[in-house]
Amino acid sequence: MKPSVSSFLSKHNFVNHVDIYSVANAILDDMRKGLRKEKSDQDMIRTFCNPPEASAKGKSVIVIDAGGTNFRSCLVTFDANGLPQISEMEKTKMPGVEKELSRKDFFAQIADNLEHLKNKADRIGFCFSYPMEIKENGDGVLLGFSKEVKAPEVVGCEVGKCLKEALAERGWNTIKRITLCNDTVAALLAGAACASDADRYSSYIGFILGTGMNAAYIQPDCDCCKINKQIIVCESGKFLSVNRSDFDIEFDKTTVKPGTFFLEKLCSGAYLGPVSLIALKAAARDGLFAAETAKSIEGIESLSLIEMDKFLHGPFNADCILGAIACKASCEDVDTIFQILDAIVERSARYSAAILIACAIQTGEGKNASEPVCILCDGTTFFKTWRIKERVYGYLDTILTNQLGIYWNIVSCDNDITLGAAISGLID
Repeated sequence: MKPSVSSFLSKHNFVNHVDIYSVANAILDDMRKGLRKEKSDQDMIRTFCNPPEASAKGKSVIVIDAGGTNFRSCLVTFDANGLPQISEMEKTKMPGVEKELSRKDFFAQIADNLEHLKNKADRIGFCFSYPMEIKENGDGVLLGFSKEVKAPEVVGCEVGKCLKEALAERGWNTIKRITLCNDTVAALLAGAACASDADRYSSYIGFILGTGMNAAYIQPDCDCCKINKQIIVCESGKFLSVNRSDFDIEFDKTTVKPGTFFLEKLCSGAYLGPVSLIALKAAARDGLFAAETAKSIEGIESLSLIEMDKFLHGPFNADCILGAIACKASCEDVDTIFQILDAIVERSARYSAAILIACAIQTGEGKNASEPVCILCDGTTFFKTWRIKERVYGYLDTILTNQLGIYWNIVSCDNDITLGAAISGLID
């Protein structure tokens, strides 16, 4: 890194090369406090379920995937051999993203989105990607929204119960069960379901790095925590003991819930672009660019992760905001922009690796190379953002395998969240 960029980041308390193992241990300590029901940042939500031992056969389930900016719904049918078929998929906007909704309007909008699936199954697997307390009957009590969803009256509600009521008002037949799950649980279940007969995994982790960020893992029996083996949702994004730069603090003030979700705001796709723009404008004010480049950067009104990522993949791509500026700037200025953005991406990769390391350690598995921990990752931020995936792989190899002797395998599968949510909807 150029001395000018390094000095600039240090001045603004930005640390991109955090010690991953130290962060992982801090996250792990917080996880264990949450499991013991002591005060912790992460919620450590018990789900009372594990991956099923056998695949579903001859059954259908309505699936909802609500999270980030999109709301997806479809029908999943498992044939006589347990192979899933997805049909009648529709995608629309997540309720509460564009404007604030009341509780009644929030569930009414969900019911409207499901009209094309009316009475086509009597079970619903609802992947609701927000902090919830899961009840033993499969319902979930919303603890709070993230990702800038605005529907405060929904907080504290039993989501499945409220949705049942909204569907009944529209003449639906009786829904036997609505099972709420987090997207990380869906990812974990999909990882278990997609494993071939030739694979043998000792445990499973689900990890999401997209619009938001979170992880789930299988907690073994633990007498001191009074918990039986089950999937645990960490709500990793709520972890607070992280280093925040001036840019992060400034951006946090503009969010719907300032002072919360510190780790998510350092890593996930909803925040990387806006934080990067704040950093670039600070660099412009601090004199890191020539006058014309600084003026162009100061004139940018907003910066999304997509635009940021376009620049990193092709700095002189004139079809993106920063690329157009780069085409008229000096090589020195272009390199400064690149290094600042790359530092923000590097930080995301390191914190993501720390979460996965903490979860892998807590499973207590992965001790044999032939039976690794299966990690199913999902999210465009993880797979498509500049070098995040490659960096996470490298850090896991260095720390988990070489340093700790824990073996792992990152997998992916098509329609993973949909498949996992369908499986959750059929678990009694």
